[in-house]
Amino acid sequence: MAEAEPQRPDVLSAIVAGAAAIARSEDLDGALETLLGVAAVAVGASSAAISLQDPDRPAPELTFTIGLDAAAQATLADAVADAGHPLTAAARDRAEVDAVTTLALPLIVARGGIEQGLGALAFIWDSPDGRSGADPAHLRAVADLVAVAVDRSRLASTVAERSEWFERLAHTDPLTGLANLRTVSRVLELELARAGRQGSEVSVAIFDVDDFVATNEAGGREAGDDVLRSVASVLAGAVRLVDTVARYGADEFLLVAPGSAGMTVARRVLEGIATLGEAGGPRISISAGVARFPVDGTDAETIIEAARAALERARSGGRGSVEATPG
Repeated sequence: MAEAEPQRPDVLSAIVAGAAAIARSEDLDGALETLLGVAAVAVGASSAAISLQDPDRPAPELTFTIGLDAAAQATLADAVADAGHPLTAAARDRAEVDAVTTLALPLIVARGGIEQGLGALAFIWDSPDGRSGADPAHLRAVADLVAVAVDRSRLASTVAERSEWFERLAHTDPLTGLANLRTVSRVLELELARAGRQGSEVSVAIFDVDDFVATNEAGGREAGDDVLRSVASVLAGAVRLVDTVARYGADEFLLVAPGSAGMTVARRVLEGIATLGEAGGPRISISAGVARFPVDGTDAETIIEAARAALERARSGGRGSVEATPG
């Protein structure tokens, strides 16, 4: 007795399975694979493909396929670059494109009453005869589910990026991109606590831009901001990975350096600042004061006071000087 051919699932089964996958999974590719895999089998399609329009890129890109090997994917990716390809035309015109062995459907969502095109979905058959029984209305429902899945994924990505941006904003100085006062104060407390437990040291350095008031008066606020950004760039490049550097005041920066290498890092910073004027820009110099825990203090307040006292001695010694506490 001949073995019976396996029965095809119907498109409704694909829609049900796809809806469940989209609702319960945060994995876009997995949800699309479930939805399109069952739908393609249900309508006898040999493959399916999705082309999406990235808001930041002018041309649509092939982003997902099933039933295609690597070579076929590469060929289709090149073909999608042609404005007349069904996937590209369906996305551009937001209309179905029937190309005998290919049916392309636009992916559209609405937000605020305005329709937005995301791209297009195409089902591909080996021959026109293979399309018998493929109801376009059912495939439109599949396309709508795909559109919802893609839109949901993009919204989640946007929320995550915005959350990350706000998190960075809460911890960084917007002008220089360095840590802000709140963040470095917390880091200093944690490093002092750890050094106290381990019997180790922490170096703290305060950097001050020489004659910053004169720079602002001569060139205006923009010139002053340029100087601060230049100093911040040198600081960020000179410190070690374990160090934290922050903007500490209008023209001051604070370095928290675990261990006893504060003077070494401070000198490296001053050397880097000295090279800024070599490219023909304005001459910039900074002065620095360095203190150490526990030699110069046992808490954040006394350590910073000691570093500031050392900074005052550096200022009195002339531009571009660094001093440590005498302890």
